[in-house]
Amino acid sequence: MTVARPDEVRRFNRSSLLRLLHTGGPATRAALAAELGLNRSTIKMLVDGLAEDGVVEEKVPRLARGAGRPSLLVLPQPQAAVVLAVDVQVEHAGIALVGFGGQILGRNSWNLRGRQRDPDEVITHVAESAALLAADLDLRPVAAGVCVPGVVRRADGLVHTAANLSWGEVALGQRLRAVLDLPVVVGNDAEFGALAEHVRGAGRGSDDAVFVSADVGVGGGLIAQGALLRGSAGYLGEIGHMTVRPGGRICHCGNEGCWETEVGEAALCRALGMPEHGPRGAIVAELRELHGDWEIHLREYLDWLTLGLVNVVNILGPELVVLGDLFTALPDGAVTRVRDDVRRRSMVSRAMGGVRIEKSSLGADLKLLGAAEAAFENVLAML
Repeated sequence: MTVARPDEVRRFNRSSLLRLLHTGGPATRAALAAELGLNRSTIKMLVDGLAEDGVVEEKVPRLARGAGRPSLLVLPQPQAAVVLAVDVQVEHAGIALVGFGGQILGRNSWNLRGRQRDPDEVITHVAESAALLAADLDLRPVAAGVCVPGVVRRADGLVHTAANLSWGEVALGQRLRAVLDLPVVVGNDAEFGALAEHVRGAGRGSDDAVFVSADVGVGGGLIAQGALLRGSAGYLGEIGHMTVRPGGRICHCGNEGCWETEVGEAALCRALGMPEHGPRGAIVAELRELHGDWEIHLREYLDWLTLGLVNVVNILGPELVVLGDLFTALPDGAVTRVRDDVRRRSMVSRAMGGVRIEKSSLGADLKLLGAAEAAFENVLAML
């Protein structure tokens, strides 16, 4: 039997403590000891070491009340480790510097139109914008996470295809590593959305969850047994391209009747009687104006959304489905109807007593936070 050396045990305990503070936020030493199953003297040694390194700080809670001396809170120091998060979408791109603990320290964004969508232009703009933001904040990122709406090879960040960007075989990870001089992890945007929900959103505490994202296209990210499910080579989650309507509309993937053609942005515009390529803000505004009339406009659209979710739940058996991006603008009553219909029509949902279906609450920062978490995966082990 192999016995771990004391230094290996210390590294493991330190890494576990860092992960807990990063995802859970400030906590007392007693709470940390209870959560990690370590004795108080071990926690004291770890916290003292991290404080000496400037990674954490201990403070009296601002709202401390009652008799006796209040317990000190161990607070993660955001500047102790900073990563660059990059979110490339179809119509715009954004970057952020995110500190230890998940705090966004600064950000920038820009529109992608015409030639600005070209991979060379995107890479150049990301590098220049990141350098300016880091200089303005006097921070230096130690790693980068990048999400793209496409099929991405996890090993090296090759974007095999991102049809809505008109990208194919783009060595995005390799090229960004060269210009940023940083370790870079690239992933599908819905995959990183699932990661953000699992760490900081509706999926906290759920070991098996599916994140379903509706943008121009439709994608999915899967959390299985508490970790991202990545599949062979990282190619996973293209749930928007399951066939739900044989003989239906031609999809850009070459198939016909894909779920994406029935519940993506263009389909939602058709349901609302709007031009298919209208501005995103106008779609959201129209949905908010529906009030009690949502069923008149969205009945068929919700039927297709329900059909796809029944398939997803029956195949994957999650305890939770989180709806992101445009789905978050759907009226609450519409989401309730979908939830009830999925429970009625899905064998798995009925067996589980009803799969939870909720809208994401992380807003526009969702995928930036997911990209940051992907970058932090290796950083925390070395901090």
